[in-house]
Amino acid sequence: MRIVKRDGHIVDYNPDKIKTAINKANSEVQTSNQISDEMIEEIIRYIESLDKKRILVEDIQDIIEEKLMEYDKYQLAKKYITYRYTRELVRKANTTDQTIKELIEGENEYWNNENSNKNAEVVTTQRDYLAGITSTDITRRFLLPEEIVKAHDEGIIHFHDADYFAQNALHNCELINLEDMLQNGTIINGVMIEKPHRFSTAATIATQIILAVSSSSYGGATISLSHLAPFVRDSYEKYYDKYKERNFNEEDCKAYAIEDTKKEVADGVQTFNYQVNSMTNTNGQAPFLSVNMYLGETEEYKEELAMVIEEFLKQRILGFKNEKGVFITPAFPKLLYILEEDNVHKDSKYYYLTELAAKCTAKRMVPDYISEKVMKELKKNAYGDGECYPCMGCRSFLTPDRLKDVGNIAKAKNYEEGKGKYYGRFNQGVVTINLPDVALSSKKDMDKFWEIFDERLELCHKALQVRHKRLSNATSDVAPILWQHGALARLDKGESIHDLLHDGYSTISLGYAGLYECVKYMTSHSHTDNGKGKEFALAVMQHLNDKANEWKQAENIDYSIYGSPIESTTYKFARCLKDRFGIVKGITDRDYITNSYHVPVFEEIDAFSKLKLESEFQRLSPGGAISYIETPNLQNNIDAVLQVISFIYDNIMYAELNTKSDYCQKCGFDGEMQIDDELEWYCPNCGNRDHNTLNVARRTCGYIGSNFWNKGRTQEIKERVLHLDNKDAEV
Repeated sequence: MRIVKRDGHIVDYNPDKIKTAINKANSEVQTSNQISDEMIEEIIRYIESLDKKRILVEDIQDIIEEKLMEYDKYQLAKKYITYRYTRELVRKANTTDQTIKELIEGENEYWNNENSNKNAEVVTTQRDYLAGITSTDITRRFLLPEEIVKAHDEGIIHFHDADYFAQNALHNCELINLEDMLQNGTIINGVMIEKPHRFSTAATIATQIILAVSSSSYGGATISLSHLAPFVRDSYEKYYDKYKERNFNEEDCKAYAIEDTKKEVADGVQTFNYQVNSMTNTNGQAPFLSVNMYLGETEEYKEELAMVIEEFLKQRILGFKNEKGVFITPAFPKLLYILEEDNVHKDSKYYYLTELAAKCTAKRMVPDYISEKVMKELKKNAYGDGECYPCMGCRSFLTPDRLKDVGNIAKAKNYEEGKGKYYGRFNQGVVTINLPDVALSSKKDMDKFWEIFDERLELCHKALQVRHKRLSNATSDVAPILWQHGALARLDKGESIHDLLHDGYSTISLGYAGLYECVKYMTSHSHTDNGKGKEFALAVMQHLNDKANEWKQAENIDYSIYGSPIESTTYKFARCLKDRFGIVKGITDRDYITNSYHVPVFEEIDAFSKLKLESEFQRLSPGGAISYIETPNLQNNIDAVLQVISFIYDNIMYAELNTKSDYCQKCGFDGEMQIDDELEWYCPNCGNRDHNTLNVARRTCGYIGSNFWNKGRTQEIKERVLHLDNKDAEV
């Protein structure tokens, strides 16, 4: 028999706990009102005779009270009820102490592996987690409806980022309007930052903005290099004027000015990278930053932008030095490279940048690739124009701009009427539905599946409404860098951010996880079969979109379907499914479930078939989607990388290649680290298993992780099959 506790966790039945509880009440009454050990055993036998596979702890307590009444032990029953009530008060009064103790002592598995880019042993991270534990406690006890907490605990849904929810002012992720802040000035910590006049200054100010913004939100942030490009020209003109004043001839003025400008760009990019990776924001980590590389964002400064992109790629290929002075693969900033007509063909003017990007991907796993061609087909703004823009962080995409009727509600100084606006927009938060749980709960009854699906979606809807309403209480004063000084808006002091939560300016995300397991259980087919399984999978995805559109129309809130990364949640969902349904072969027999719409990691499929298939699901995941292929070391096979890049441009909006880039500090081995059957990482060269001396970088779920993972995610990484071979390189 299994016991369902109040927080939704399921534990093994233990009769000693019943004895202890009754004996505590026994000790507080006179002997004449006590019950004997034999009576206690009788109560236990009665509970066990019910032959329940699973029983609520509250039901057991009700049975004990009834039995005590049957024995005419009314005073004892009263003491037991008082004991039960007191225990409930204690539980409600403080649920954080044990978790905090375990965190500080390094014994809490969840917090130790909650984020693969955070080290829970470090003081700054612990400080963030301590605040997060308190926030989660407040969120569970006071801010969320009981049914949402229960569904979250049981793994039916996941209410993301409860550790930041207690504050009503924090949102998920954003596209920073860096252009407005640099061109028109901003204020950081009460200090006015005026427009810079050279690239190196602009790059430094950008990192200060990134730190301030990422400390005022909890998700990923993205900037675009096109917003830095104008300052390259400013630097060039300063150098040109310097040589002109010294009476150099025109040819030399230009040559020396270009030489100095390139040196400044190199130094500025290095400073940017050092700053971003060495700074720690209030979340206890380096900013979760993506950097967008899109030549099509500017015509006037395209040459300058190309210079900056080239330098970013060159420095990422080199890597960052670890504590041993060895160049390794950093997690951030994540690089986003937009594929377009100007760079994707061999005879394109900027194809040299794409070749450089391919070398960088083979060596350092970035950049990731966004197809301007496909994106413009999928993302049409209110004016009917196709738009191309980066994701916010790792995979969150805004819905196409539809601000035609409301205009410049953010009061941005760089707003252009008639042009889609994306920088300055953001995401309000995420709630994810566990699709395999819907399927297993239906017991393969298709009518029941759709009925349960709708019930669970309404749970998600209710949770998302709580998110939205809490954020709508915020005013611009809570985070001036965001709402008053240009990162997201330039509202007045004391002005509500309410309007920015409507009319499509921001999104709020309905996440989903485990499409493969859901489809496999209901149809006995994978959603990759191009038949029954795929047909059902697309129907499930369409239903998610239909619901989001229904809510959007009713509430003027931009609900959007989001392929959740579920880094730690993949393990939680898997454990909850086992607790609720036992081991179902092929569905619940692993310690993880599949991310979003992805082909399961263990399924054999070639790279091009995978990307083509998943492109159909990206279309139905407009609020967030990314696909990947798993590859061997391709540093000696750049042609293969370029072939994949070309395929991405023609076929799928957003994709990445997962290469391998590890290093053992003990023996100097720089090949691929391995995972044994106990899910422990080790160096295949010297056997080193010390996480402190192993540098391992793996794509976790859209971004690179470098601080190791929980058991479920580690198993998922171990079971990944290659989608691309390396035969050409081996010949």
